[in-house]
Amino acid sequence: MNGHFHIAFATTDLKRMRAFYGKFLGLKEGRSAKSWVDYDFFGHQLTIQEVPVTYRTARIYNPESNVPSDHWGVVLSMADWKKLRDRLKKVGHPFFIEPRTVMKGEVGEQVSMFIEDPDGHAIEFKAFENSGDLFRK
Repeated sequence: MNGHFHIAFATTDLKRMRAFYGKFLGLKEGRSAKSWVDYDFFGHQLTIQEVPVTYRTARIYNPESNVPSDHWGVVLSMADWKKLRDRLKKVGHPFFIEPRTVMKGEVGEQVSMFIEDPDGHAIEFKAFENSGDLFRK
């Protein structure tokens, strides 16, 4: 089966999130209303809903990698990953986890970087030299 991924989350400041996802990341806005907006997140549907209050829980990390367990993101081509990395560096956007090679020399070797959105959601951008390695064991 093939499909598109969908993720939705809440914010207390939709205007700020529109500035980040729409203007800063340059995502195309889809359907929207006063209290929510859809974005084309690299071919997948991202929905952000404005609510009166949110409660943030403590972030939990994978003890082997110090990667936050509560993250999401996208797998890009290597060329697109490098272009995004260079753009983020050029504008001085802080990395939550600096661009790096993960699992070097192992099955699954990839490059990865994390940023946070204005509400603190950890977003991972990763790429493989060979796109066929995504699910390789």
